[in-house]
Amino acid sequence: MATPREIAVAAERQDIRNRWLLSSPALVIIALAAIGPLFVMLLYSFMLKGDYGDVKAWQFSSDGWFGVFLQRDIFDDTLTLADAHVTIFWRSVKLSLMTTVVTLFLGFPTAYFIATRPAKQRDIWLFLVTIPFWTNILIRTFAMQEVIRNEGIVNSAMIWIGIIDAPIQIMYTDWAILFGMAYVYLPLMVLPLYASMEKIDFRLVEAGYDLYATRLQVLRRIIIPLVKPGIIAGSILVFIPSLGAYVTPRVLGGGKNMMLGNLIELQFGQGRNWPLGAALSITLMIIVTLALLVYVKNASKSGGGHG
Repeated sequence: MATPREIAVAAERQDIRNRWLLSSPALVIIALAAIGPLFVMLLYSFMLKGDYGDVKAWQFSSDGWFGVFLQRDIFDDTLTLADAHVTIFWRSVKLSLMTTVVTLFLGFPTAYFIATRPAKQRDIWLFLVTIPFWTNILIRTFAMQEVIRNEGIVNSAMIWIGIIDAPIQIMYTDWAILFGMAYVYLPLMVLPLYASMEKIDFRLVEAGYDLYATRLQVLRRIIIPLVKPGIIAGSILVFIPSLGAYVTPRVLGGGKNMMLGNLIELQFGQGRNWPLGAALSITLMIIVTLALLVYVKNASKSGGGHG
């Protein structure tokens, strides 16, 4: 006859088997739809480039990975630094970080404003924040183009006020990409910040003022530590899609201001260098994974500190 402990252990094992059985369809879908294509890209990155695109199957080559940061001289086959790729990598990381900072700077007061409204009004403000998601990203990018082009709203307004005499060239610059990505990804920063601020007990803020703390001290010592998980989550949600952005840099940056997404598309398209495109894709995924690991590490520390 089984003991109560053996019965409990058997029941726990059966529960674990049932959970795996129930989650198996989702695991299969993830394996086929996510891990499978990534595995194909990994294989392509170690194959030889085809003559007219594609790859020469099962012919091992490391040229794709060498081409990420290095290039061969056409005369003596010596390896030199791929300046264009390094520049695009640096531009992608720089603009993604700048976009994250700009959206945080704009999204923090926006989320705080919404969180401090009466409960009946918050849903309306959140509804207004999410409206841009109803529109295709390409349309939103073209809308930004109409704002910052030479005859757009910004230049026309500054000329009418008298700040400038001639239009300022904003289109097809890094600034245009920054403005476009900040506009597109701002809601992704506001929503996590609001989710954290909604949980704040604002009596703590009142207590800070009662103890003669200044507004800056209340912000730095009370509000920011409490909403730190939302800041980290929003930063990751903005940084990752910004790093792989394709439409916004293509429309607002032109052909010379490419980012990683444009470089990858170029290799699979006009460049006809699939191994290099695959290696660049895996490199982008590695950068994204490192960013997610930083988020998980900081989120676990924040959870432990407030636990």
